[in-house]
Amino acid sequence: MKPGITPTGVERTLDDHDFIVSKTDTKGRIVYANRIFIELSGYREDELIGEHHNIIRHPDMPRSVFKLLWDQIAAGNEFLGYVKNMARDGSFYWVMATVTPDRSGRSEIGGFTSVRRKPRKEAVAAAAGLYQDMLAAETTAGARDAIAAGTGVLEQALNGRSYEAFVLAL
Repeated sequence: MKPGITPTGVERTLDDHDFIVSKTDTKGRIVYANRIFIELSGYREDELIGEHHNIIRHPDMPRSVFKLLWDQIAAGNEFLGYVKNMARDGSFYWVMATVTPDRSGRSEIGGFTSVRRKPRKEAVAAAAGLYQDMLAAETTAGARDAIAAGTGVLEQALNGRSYEAFVLAL
């Protein structure tokens, strides 16, 4: 949980036609945030630019999901997944996120672009249930083994499928 921010349980939702767009450097620091991201997050643009993208990380999100995300994009692959974010006032909002590496002229990854849209309610319910199980395993395992424990729960739930296949099936 962010210092001074307590989750409120109040949900915000995107409109069907809204897209949240942000760009980060290779370390995950925000270099661009569109108007919808700024409004939904509750931060001013100058409060977002230069901050790590985890400024909006909700404590209900398992660390192992973000490990998967970073493994995918650092390898040059796209990540597709459901994410619960927390606004500055403690409210939350779910998104279907697509995170893509940005390549420089020499094919090196120079940063990342994230486009988020409104998820289907049924998909959120499925993702939220899985994430609760993953987070419980992470908490039980303790900080040192948390990511491995959450990943184990995820792999068992995927039953041989990729996370992307799971997401697309929701």
